[in-house]
Amino acid sequence: MFDELSERLSAALGQLRGRGVLTEEAVKDGLRTIRRILLEADVGFEVSRAFVERVEAKAVGLPALKSVAPGQQLVKIVHEELVALLGEQPAAIRFASVPPTIVFLVGLQGSGKTTTAAKLAKRLAREQKAPFLVAADVYRPAAVEQLVLLAGRAGVGVHAEPGSRDVVGIVRRGVEAAKHARARTVLVDTAGRLQVDEEMMGELVALKAAVPPHEILLVADGMTGQDAVRIAQGFHEALGLTGVVLTKMDGDARGGAALSIYATTQAPIKYIGVGEALDALEPFRPDRIAGRMLAMGDVLSLVEKAEQSLDRDKAEKLAKKAVSKKGMDLEDFLEAMREMHKMGPMESLLGMLPGMNRDVMKAVKAADPKRMKHVEAIVLSMTPPERRNPGLLDGSRRARIARGSGRPVQEVNRLLAQFKEMGKFMKGAKSAKGRMKCH
Repeated sequence: MFDELSERLSAALGQLRGRGVLTEEAVKDGLRTIRRILLEADVGFEVSRAFVERVEAKAVGLPALKSVAPGQQLVKIVHEELVALLGEQPAAIRFASVPPTIVFLVGLQGSGKTTTAAKLAKRLAREQKAPFLVAADVYRPAAVEQLVLLAGRAGVGVHAEPGSRDVVGIVRRGVEAAKHARARTVLVDTAGRLQVDEEMMGELVALKAAVPPHEILLVADGMTGQDAVRIAQGFHEALGLTGVVLTKMDGDARGGAALSIYATTQAPIKYIGVGEALDALEPFRPDRIAGRMLAMGDVLSLVEKAEQSLDRDKAEKLAKKAVSKKGMDLEDFLEAMREMHKMGPMESLLGMLPGMNRDVMKAVKAADPKRMKHVEAIVLSMTPPERRNPGLLDGSRRARIARGSGRPVQEVNRLLAQFKEMGKFMKGAKSAKGRMKCH
């Protein structure tokens, strides 16, 4: 997410960061570069211009601080202005004092609206908000069936009337069904079109009048940049959006939609879709996203992802074994890899660490998708005694494992070498911790 934008912004600011003196000319040159980067990232012209003007007004004439270089102060100003551009504060769904809270999900066909409805339902279920889905997309073939299937996978209730075109009736009956089910949140998957048109907007305006929602969230494809912004403007003018969900952000290297949509509509981005799985929906936090854009990392989101994804008891057991006298065996190693894999692609996790080397990120991106399967194939081709005691693995055994896993012997050797190095690192970390306690 935002790889290209992050890399280029970091490079531009890097040229200014280490300077002892930051002249007005240097600031203006740097900001011209940043403006060009924003425009090439598909951020709107007016948004880019206003952003650079605000940064320049704060940056020119920066007082010299003994402990902070002027370049570092400039990075701080850019970060603050990015946060403001992205919406300042996280914007959660506003729940009604008397449930259920009715949320319309609107948008064009192909934006990921139906999948987002199920993702949001699963997240709200985890937050004890008792969600209930209503299938009101009566035009797209199989949209109703898709939502019913996804509702089953998410473990939430759903109201559907296959074959009916009475959208207002479907939603009214869906809300009643949600009340009977004691749901606290009703998510309505409305019908979209291939483009913004009067007929679609007319239907949505009529639906809003008949069943007033508490929230209207636009689901927009983040990869479409300024098209997403124009679509947001159209929906906002007709319906009065209360928020936006940007989908497919795991594939968005530029970030144009995220940086333009709030400034253009004042409708806050509430969630971002970062993958195909039902768990791949994250709350949008402007300060953390700005940190990612400037390669400053997002350790808090990484910790939250770990807490949600990892089995705590299993993780603690593995951690204790890793620093024990005996150490981890290959069965433990495989289990640890599986636990890490639950958190998502390794490239995504590394992107949350501050100052991560871009070359490392690219290498991981190239290798990551198949890496876990290869590791599993190699370890599972070993016998239980071999997994528990890797010292048994001589040349002939390694060749047998290579044949059984369909991987080259060199890859088996590399995995065993990595496992050995990890064991040394764990023991070194334990002894260092012991020395620190002694002091």
